[in-house]
Amino acid sequence: MRLPLFLVKIFNYEYWSWWVFYLPMTPYWIFQAIRARSLTYFTAVNPSIEAGGFYGEHKSEILKYIPTEYLPATVYISPETDFDEVLSALQLHKLNFPVIAKPNVGERGTLVVKILTEAQLKIYHESIKADYLIQEFIEYPIELGVLFSRMPNQQSGQVSSVTLKEFLSITGDGKSTIEELILNSTRARFQLETLRNKLGEEIKEVLPANEKRILEPIGNHCRGTKFVNANHLINEQLHKVFTKIAMPFEGFYYGRFDMKVASYEDLYAGKNIRILELNGVSSDPGHIYDPRYYLWQAYRDLGWHWNRVAEISIENQKRGVKPLPLKEIIQIVKQHFG
Repeated sequence: MRLPLFLVKIFNYEYWSWWVFYLPMTPYWIFQAIRARSLTYFTAVNPSIEAGGFYGEHKSEILKYIPTEYLPATVYISPETDFDEVLSALQLHKLNFPVIAKPNVGERGTLVVKILTEAQLKIYHESIKADYLIQEFIEYPIELGVLFSRMPNQQSGQVSSVTLKEFLSITGDGKSTIEELILNSTRARFQLETLRNKLGEEIKEVLPANEKRILEPIGNHCRGTKFVNANHLINEQLHKVFTKIAMPFEGFYYGRFDMKVASYEDLYAGKNIRILELNGVSSDPGHIYDPRYYLWQAYRDLGWHWNRVAEISIENQKRGVKPLPLKEIIQIVKQHFG
C-alpha cells in the first residue's frame, strides 16, 4: 500500500517546505544576530560575494575566482545574444552536446537543464529571458556537495559537510512500465507530473529486468536527487585540498562547492575535480537531508554551521567589513520571491 504523498511529507522532513523546516531555528538565529550585533550579520561572511551569497549572486562572477584547472568549460550568454553567436561561442570553447544550461542567477536547480541538441538549446535560449551559462557536461561518476569554511584569521579551513548525490533513477523488472516503476518509488512519485511531461510516450516503455534508468540528471534535491551523508570522507587531507582550492578566492570564507570527481582517490589527490558552482552563505550542509538522518541531528548540525557563520562574521566585522543594511536585504528578498 502506497502512503499518500502528503503523509510522506509530514513524516519525512526532507520534503518539508524550507520555511517549515527553518521555523524552529528562528530563536537560534536571533541569538546569533545578537552575538554578531546585526540582524544581517551573515552578509559580512563573504565580502567578495554579493550579499555574502545570501541570494542573487551571479555564478559567472564567482566562478572567475576558482582556479581554471577545477572548472568545466563555461560560456556566459546574455538573452540578447543572437543564437548564431551562441553556437559560435560553443565552437570557440570546444563545447559539444550534451551541455548544461543554467541561469546566471538562480537557486535550487531552477531552470537548470541538460541539453542534448542544438534545437533544444535554441528553445532554451529563446525562452529563458535572463543571463545564463552553458557548461560542459561532466561525465565523472561521483557528484558531491562539499561545504567548506575558513576563519579570516586562519590560513587553513575545514570541510564540515560532504553530501553524495544519488540521481533519481528506477530499475526495471522486465514487466513494469517506467510510469509504474515511478509510482512504486516514493521519491520518484513527487516528480511524476514533471516526468510525464518530460518523457511523453517514453513513460509507457517497459524496462528490461535490472536495467537502471536515470530519470533526472540534475543533482538537486527538489528534482528528486537523494542526498546521502558522506561525512565519513572528511579527513585532514580533504581539509588541505579545499583550503588550496579556496585560497585564491580572497574574501571567501564560507560556502558549498557543488562538484563532480572521477574517483575518491582523485578527490584526496586534488585532481580530476570539476566545480560546477560555488554557493555562498545561504548554503545548506546537504548531508542533513539524508533520509537516514533524524530531525534532531539535522538541527544540531545546522546549528553548528550557523554558529560558524556568526563566528566568521564577527571576525570580519572586527576587520572593518560591515553587514548590509536590513532594507537592502528586504529588497533582495522581494526581488527573489517577487
